[in-house]
Amino acid sequence: MNRRKIRPYIIALAALWLIAITAGCASGTDSGKGAAPSAEAGESAAGTQLEKIRYAPLSGVSGLAVSFGAEKGFFEEEGLDVEFITTKDPIAGLTSKDIDVVDVATTTAIVAAGKGAPVKIVSSMFRTKGPFYLIASPEIKTVEDLKGKKVGIAVFGSGLEVYTRVILKEHGLKPEDVIFIANSTHQAAYASLETGQVDATIIHEPFASLAEKQEKGHIIATGWDYLPTFHTGVLAARDGILNEKPELVEKLLRAYFKSQEYAKSHPDEYKAYYLNNIEIDPKVLDLALEREEVLWENNPDVDINALNDTQQIQKELGFQDEIYKVEDILDLRFIPKK
Repeated sequence: MNRRKIRPYIIALAALWLIAITAGCASGTDSGKGAAPSAEAGESAAGTQLEKIRYAPLSGVSGLAVSFGAEKGFFEEEGLDVEFITTKDPIAGLTSKDIDVVDVATTTAIVAAGKGAPVKIVSSMFRTKGPFYLIASPEIKTVEDLKGKKVGIAVFGSGLEVYTRVILKEHGLKPEDVIFIANSTHQAAYASLETGQVDATIIHEPFASLAEKQEKGHIIATGWDYLPTFHTGVLAARDGILNEKPELVEKLLRAYFKSQEYAKSHPDEYKAYYLNNIEIDPKVLDLALEREEVLWENNPDVDINALNDTQQIQKELGFQDEIYKVEDILDLRFIPKK
């Protein structure tokens, strides 16, 4: 795990994904860009004492609003000295007590907690519907055209594969009708389409918009149209901090949603921050943000019915062995009041 103080580490990762595939892109971000205002460790700029909490936000551009909020001082305003942590395994970070709160896929949190991991879901993330797109090379016009073709599904067993399989099924295709390729995500997935390793791939923004702008591909299916109740993102916390310092979780959630709300309600300022830290064609960014505005709900409430729907879909596809009682793995005391 890589730990940094109130510094948007997300930016460096996202820049790596976009290098060499975005128009005009020549290098990664400058190491000094996007850093939050400096202050003594454990103390705010005003000299008040801050409380320590370790938090692992989403990586990449999906976590950019959090680093934006940190730079705006929203976490400090809540009295928090946040240690942002990069991790490939958020649940392991919680169970080892190296992390207090994480952004994590809903299915990962449900299965881990259901199997006895000492973690609880404390809130939905800023979006809960899958921001995934099935994009295909220009000669492929419909999902049905994928029969006999190579389709990228990111990682076997992932939520991205769930969306791909459901989309294909809705168009009359069986898994054996296509060749599934584990082609990773983001830049790697986009490159696999560019180079012809796959004929289509499930992918995030801004790569769907980039494909359109560069005429390398086009969207043939939008994920949330097929799985509108499949819940994709939550914040989870380890039991220890929920029992010992629950007020810190409440403060973190307030700062998290304050950051998201500010970014969404100040689009020009947020776009400027985005472009200052990620080298991307502004027109691609505009298209990507416009397309996903409907997903940017900023609703912390957790829909139990959606969690059960999600589990049922997972079980039907063989991605989950049993249905867990979600009421036992929720702690929603700290959801910010509107």
